Amino acid sequence: MSMKLCRGLLACIAILLLAGCQTVLMSPSGDLAVQQRNLIITSTVLMLLIIVPVIVLTLLFAWHFRASNKKAHYDPDWDHSTILELLIWAAPLLIIIALGAITWVSTHKLDPYRQLERLSAHQPIPEGVRPLQVDVVALDWKWLFIYPEQGIASVNELVAPVDRPIQFKITATSVMNSFFIPALAGQIYAMPGMETQLQAVINAPGEFKGFSANYSGHGFSGMHFLFHGVSEEGFSQWVEKAKSGGGDLSRDAYVKLAAPSENEPVAYYATVEPGLYRAILTRCVDPESPSCMTRVDLSPHDGGDSGAMLQSGHASGMAAMATQPHSD
Repeated sequence: MSMKLCRGLLACIAILLLAGCQTVLMSPSGDLAVQQRNLIITSTVLMLLIIVPVIVLTLLFAWHFRASNKKAHYDPDWDHSTILELLIWAAPLLIIIALGAITWVSTHKLDPYRQLERLSAHQPIPEGVRPLQVDVVALDWKWLFIYPEQGIASVNELVAPVDRPIQFKITATSVMNSFFIPALAGQIYAMPGMETQLQAVINAPGEFKGFSANYSGHGFSGMHFLFHGVSEEGFSQWVEKAKSGGGDLSRDAYVKLAAPSENEPVAYYATVEPGLYRAILTRCVDPESPSCMTRVDLSPHDGGDSGAMLQSGHASGMAAMATQPHSD
């Protein structure tokens, strides 16, 4: 079999193996995901600077010193070369230093809690622009999105304007999940009794897939939703659609919604009971529940849905994270 034929067969096999792959991670539409993509590429290239030469030299040495090559010099007493030692140790050391520096910088720069410094590489955040706040709740087995400023909520559908910062506040009801929109940003865990955050922006209109990237039980495979990047006008129209065609997300309605169910269709809520997200976070939807972390004032405050004020009670460990003051 000729070398050209072998290369052709390998190429065909690679194409077949990659035929079902999606390249959304390598061609995202959100600036944070683009920076993460660039970090992946940079790190891979730096590592290949060592891996590729080692593979090539290994094959070259094996070929050159094959048994049939009588011209190859055989030196059984050779044991040291300063030049080779420098090459063997210096090159990987430099790569490790470079990777360490990149990791240190990117860990702080791409911190999901950190406020965005730009909308894209060539577009700073306009002065006076406020992030769109979305409270995310991972249920069994569906996603609830609460928009405290707009006073609406949706199930398994997320909508945000293009080129406007988004602040996600994320929690869960029963078990740990993972909130992941590959085109927007990296995955963030959703945990009961705790709040994680994600600052992101979508830079192109479109329809993008979101899902849970962490196994959470029987209905896990149906925890998918669509994220729509729209214009400001389109977002306003969607808000009006939710307000005109949605129900009321009271505590009783939430309890029914939180019951385990699979493959839930998209649903809208025209109103959201004040303080509901805070009650979910502190596990106090039923204030008399033994799992309620602390007694809180769930009346509305300036700042939105979860601006509850601590009245009494103390919490520690994981619960303390949920009871820290924060604005919505």
